[in-house]
Amino acid sequence: MGGALTLTLSALAYPSMLGVTKVSTAQDRVIANTQWGPLTEQDRDFVVKVRAAGLWEYPLGKIGLEKGTSKAVITASEHLVDGHAALDTSCRKIAPMLNITLPNLASPQQQGFVTQLTAESGERFDTDFANILRVTHGSIFNTIAKIRSTTKNSLVRALADQANNTVLDHITVMEKTGLVDFDTALFTQTTPPKLPQSDLTPPPPAPGQPEVVLTPPPNATSTPVDLGGGAPVNPDPTVG
Repeated sequence: MGGALTLTLSALAYPSMLGVTKVSTAQDRVIANTQWGPLTEQDRDFVVKVRAAGLWEYPLGKIGLEKGTSKAVITASEHLVDGHAALDTSCRKIAPMLNITLPNLASPQQQGFVTQLTAESGERFDTDFANILRVTHGSIFNTIAKIRSTTKNSLVRALADQANNTVLDHITVMEKTGLVDFDTALFTQTTPPKLPQSDLTPPPPAPGQPEVVLTPPPNATSTPVDLGGGAPVNPDPTVG
């Protein structure tokens, strides 16, 4: 890849996911005790970040369906739309149960991805699409595992399970495009620049604003979390 893309990935791609791994000064602080287990700041921010990821990756999937010039890029775009629609449904189910406010917009940095790729076309679009999305998914992969292994909240665990499967699938389809520059991607993931927290945080929804819904495709294969009609999912019996 050229220097321009390397600069873009270093300055833009990784920080959009950084908020998931550094959400506060006390990530394990319990902010609510629920029938599904205690909810920490880290748990809450994870649900918000999964929602925010869909708010830019789902639109990029739609763009990729129109602009992609190879079958592999089209397939990757289909997986983005399908996977994030299902994750979004899960987030919108879980959030009110845990009293979590969800954003209607991605973070400023994530919106920057959409702006950048909307302006591109042809081979440049395909290459930047595959590399930016490989970097961001690779960056979040380990974080999902950490959430899954440490959270005491069964709803958050269920969302982490779904997110893990979805992100692994998206990493795989991006790699199958044959366009990923692994040296640049791995360097960007392990050497993140520091940006203001305001660039990494999705804005809260405006009062009274309708909730944005990411509609599943007609041929959807991904499924949202099954909450069993609202009953606790593997509840923690030690929490009232």
